Amino acid sequence: MEEEEEGEWRKLSIYKAARSIKRRENSLYNALRSIYQDSVFVGEISQLWPQLPLLANLRCGLWYSSLFHSTCYFKSTDGHTNNCSFSTSRLNLHVAHLAGQKGGCMIVDSTRKGKRFPDSMSKTIPIWTCVLNRAISHFRRDSNIHDAAPSPQDDNTDGCDEIAKDVSCDWDCSLHLPLWVPQTEKACIEEKLEEWTQQLKASGADIASLAAILKKPLRPLWISQKTVIWLNEVPHHDSWDFTPIILVSASSSNGASQHSTTSEFSWNYIPGAGDDEESWARGLTPPLFWNHVYDLINSGPEVCNQKVADIVEKSRVCRAYRGENAPQVRVKSLSNEEPSFASDNSNIEVDTKSSESFEISWLGSTNLAVGASQFATDVAGVDCILNCDQESISVSLASAEAYLHLPMVSSKFDRFSLSNKLPKAVSFAKLNLSQGKRLLVCCNNGEDISVCVCLAILMSLFDEKDTFDDGKSFNARHITKWDMRRRLVFICKFATNARPSRGNLRQVFNFLIGGKCILQSQDDGSDE
Repeated sequence: MEEEEEGEWRKLSIYKAARSIKRRENSLYNALRSIYQDSVFVGEISQLWPQLPLLANLRCGLWYSSLFHSTCYFKSTDGHTNNCSFSTSRLNLHVAHLAGQKGGCMIVDSTRKGKRFPDSMSKTIPIWTCVLNRAISHFRRDSNIHDAAPSPQDDNTDGCDEIAKDVSCDWDCSLHLPLWVPQTEKACIEEKLEEWTQQLKASGADIASLAAILKKPLRPLWISQKTVIWLNEVPHHDSWDFTPIILVSASSSNGASQHSTTSEFSWNYIPGAGDDEESWARGLTPPLFWNHVYDLINSGPEVCNQKVADIVEKSRVCRAYRGENAPQVRVKSLSNEEPSFASDNSNIEVDTKSSESFEISWLGSTNLAVGASQFATDVAGVDCILNCDQESISVSLASAEAYLHLPMVSSKFDRFSLSNKLPKAVSFAKLNLSQGKRLLVCCNNGEDISVCVCLAILMSLFDEKDTFDDGKSFNARHITKWDMRRRLVFICKFATNARPSRGNLRQVFNFLIGGKCILQSQDDGSDE
């Protein structure tokens, strides 16, 4: 019996020791040094086609350069083996528009799994380019048939068939996947392409503007650290008969951590170190990293943590002085002790992905805007503010009634946070929008919660033409998920950083299908 207990104790000790070693290998300094090393490769590739804009695939890709033109959001889960999909919630149409304007673009991402490319690059983006190409081809075919339709007196319709054939024959609609994707999986994906194309067309996406700006079909190309490129044979992007979407996988694919030694420090290389930043970044964000990159890299592993803590705290204090949301950051300890803090006086946890905030986006011709709370005080032309952030903000508005603070959290932490607050949010919007006021809905990052609240407001108070009608059309129609998807596509057309989570969207849908009686009871002056 004692021998069995001793054996279990040894196994547990080995397990703890292995986890401790792994944590130390994945230290903050190792991660930052690995990111910097991979960023050199990204910089070299970007210089091969300097005319093409460089985009970061959120969130991992954002760490690998300080010179990104903008961001995009292609999820690897949409490209998982035998579970591929096309998401109408993440259309990334701004990427296609940008590629059409500039003749192509480059997207940076990374992966920790020892593969050369993440699934977002192997399958999600190739599926996306193919579906968009097919939708554009259908639009051009239908437009030409309509424009060239014979007169009622002409019974000969052969001309229309020839036009349709000519339009589609020179526009590549085939699926281009990398060689490492098996043919059987490619065949399964091809079977679903027409269904996904119809979903895109039904979503209300502006295919006409894509067809106008894209002169050549989209096509992905793949570049990793193992790719052989002859510098004297690099083609100009205009020489291709397609619009290139160049997919740059930043990290090495050797799998296990590689030990590296410089003249001053030794460190372990981590493939895809930018991934899962909550577990290692200790409140550091990509902009802060690139503002202090050489100081951090040259500091060495012994003092790196303290330098990061000082940088994060200094940034927090500066934001606090400007009246912005600036909670202190709790970080994980490498030992079994209590968690340590980047600053001494608070234990508030903060999601570091919220640090990458975006400007305010007005939603078309509506009086509705969405954005991050830190920009709310600087926006001109706002008459009222609905703040969904955890922290209140200082605002200068005409009256106290023009500001409503409804703190909400993601469904990851509370499955009913949005659904419980949406009735008050929609009522506040209805009161102000009916008076012609301009309303800003903001949250911590302007990407998720505020987008979902705007979606609920648009669905509840606006008609199909995005005109405020005080909820008349909402009460007269049956709400479906496709209605919600079409309206979300409308929001994403203006708020290109929108990334609503599935759990939060589910709460919005549940509110909408049960929201008529709630809104009617509020109109009658009764309680919720």
